[in-house]
Amino acid sequence: MTSVSVESLEAIHPWRFAAQAAAGEIAQVQYLMVHGLWTPQRAMACAAAHDRDQAVDVLASLGYRLGHGRVPAGGKSWAMVQGIRRRIGYLWREIRTVAEAMDERTTLTGDDIAMLTGLNNPRLIGGAA
Repeated sequence: MTSVSVESLEAIHPWRFAAQAAAGEIAQVQYLMVHGLWTPQRAMACAAAHDRDQAVDVLASLGYRLGHGRVPAGGKSWAMVQGIRRRIGYLWREIRTVAEAMDERTTLTGDDIAMLTGLNNPRLIGGAA
């Protein structure tokens, strides 16, 4: 699980944090699909309820409403946040690069990830994956 601090959340939009929380589960399903390993049972095993619950709690503490199984008034559902699936496909090379580096080093900073992938690293206080 990725740790989060109040300072880091002040530097990014809360919905981006929610999308980050959903990305791991989606990336796991994408991996299964790309490698012909997808089955409904394996896809269900990818569920990251702890990431979803953390996103719900963190967003609630900031006044944002994130629902599981429903769209709360003035908010979004977890399924809406998971709609980033297409973006995951577009960034699959970068995701694999970062995953391989994390397997070797355990901890990466945003600057490390930007250097490995060539992606922009917006300033974020206290961020590490």
